[in-house]
Amino acid sequence: MNVTYFKRYKMEIDLWSAVLPPLLPEGFSWVPWDPALLSVHAEVKYQCFLDEVDAVVFPNLATRQGCSYLMSEICKRPGFVSEATWLIACAEGHCGTVQGVRERTGVGAIQNLGIVSCYRGRGLGEALLLKALEGFRRAGLGRAVLEVTAKNEAAVRLYRKIGFRCRKSVYKAVDVMNALHSVINSEW
Repeated sequence: MNVTYFKRYKMEIDLWSAVLPPLLPEGFSWVPWDPALLSVHAEVKYQCFLDEVDAVVFPNLATRQGCSYLMSEICKRPGFVSEATWLIACAEGHCGTVQGVRERTGVGAIQNLGIVSCYRGRGLGEALLLKALEGFRRAGLGRAVLEVTAKNEAAVRLYRKIGFRCRKSVYKAVDVMNALHSVINSEW
């Protein structure tokens, strides 16, 4: 067993503070949640997390089957917030995804925000995050939370820029060898 501990930040934001409206660059558009798009969300999620540290921390993100399972579980949850669940479309298809869930405590929780790697650096992640936060506000929620792996420095910078603050740090133990073995076997 080869256990590695990954530091993760639990972050939160007050949704009633000023949040700018989400704007997309020219050539991109919003696609609201539709149950018929579940497989599209799963495929985009897979493309976003492929070769990223979170695919090691959460092995489901490393496979199409795992992402499909995650999406079906997220949208079946009683607290699923369709107003905070979006895709970003582009000429080539779809390049970003996020899902929102209302926790039992009445707080919105961002789930698996991701932008396909070749589309990063264009402000799409920020727009997608703001769109999800706007959805939580429309659903009557006053606060949102998320978790992020500390090694994902670009995401941590984005969340802080938007106004998220670190509530606490947690450590996730991962049997890296087993996780990698599962990924290799499931994709073949």
